[in-house]
Amino acid sequence: MINLIEKLYCTENLTDAELKALIEDNSDEVSSHLAKRADEIRQKYYGKKVFLRGLIEISSYCKNDCYYCGIRRSNKSAERYRLDRSQILKCADIGYKLGFRTFVMQGGEDAFFNDDYICSVISEIHRNFPGCAITLSLGERSAESYGKMKAAGADRYLLRHEAADEKLYQKLHPAEMSLDNRKKCLYNLIETGFQTGSGFMVGAPFQTTDNIISDIRFLQKLNPHMIGIGPFIPHKYTPFRDERGGTAELTLRLLGILRLMFPKVLLPATTALGTIAENGRVLGLKTGCNVIMPNLSPEEVRCKYSLYDNKLITGGEAAEGLSLLKSEIEAAGYEVASERGDYVSQHC
Repeated sequence: MINLIEKLYCTENLTDAELKALIEDNSDEVSSHLAKRADEIRQKYYGKKVFLRGLIEISSYCKNDCYYCGIRRSNKSAERYRLDRSQILKCADIGYKLGFRTFVMQGGEDAFFNDDYICSVISEIHRNFPGCAITLSLGERSAESYGKMKAAGADRYLLRHEAADEKLYQKLHPAEMSLDNRKKCLYNLIETGFQTGSGFMVGAPFQTTDNIISDIRFLQKLNPHMIGIGPFIPHKYTPFRDERGGTAELTLRLLGILRLMFPKVLLPATTALGTIAENGRVLGLKTGCNVIMPNLSPEEVRCKYSLYDNKLITGGEAAEGLSLLKSEIEAAGYEVASERGDYVSQHC
């Protein structure tokens, strides 16, 4: 297995059989060597910098009914909310004063936030907080919609494909949702000029190693600027409430593999990883990650944006715990970068 890691380190690719063997090997020796090589690669392109993204969760309304998601439209127990314009700008103001230079507006697919509304908020953020990047994560929209938001000043867009295998995608989503459309949206985002992020769940119900390899091969075709993966965590008000969640061990292994396959990619240590494992995000940083997204949302709504159970919403995750988070990052041997943190090729 060490030889496979060295091959991946040198060539940025493996055969399907080699990938499967590496993904399924959970020995400590292999995990340690993979993390070491992944960290070397991320430091080659990004040094010890960790980019913080201020997350603003603008809406828990969603038209979709994804079987794994706590804010799915069929969840009658979900607490719904929408942030208004002044609340969003207040979140950005707090973040800007704390040193954040990227804001991530994330929400369910909520028609209330139409193109005109989103574009006007983008413009206001740029006007009030110069020098900042704006990332959006608002789901599937038309190519025209993406174009308007890019023209208004949005820089990045996150849209995880969730599962690149058609059969698995269908098991995770209702019939009205389409993998083809999800992929079309991702290609539209890249063509529009967004720094584009995709990714998938780790340990999703019905997922096999072959499914994960399909995800990786799709990412190689897409060649995104950002890749977001995190463990599947069940939510009590979804059809998958009794399913086993994904593991930190497999998530970390895949983060290491992805860093070696996509050396320049922006790779978050996700909140979900921090939720299931103590020091999960620090372990992610040590395995090739270079992005963390603390929550700038108003404290009273953080628990309402409940995609999965037991979401990490206090301490280092909340903006109020930023000094603690910085201390953890520095103790791990990294440094918090007060900058936009763009995809590295932008500076080459």
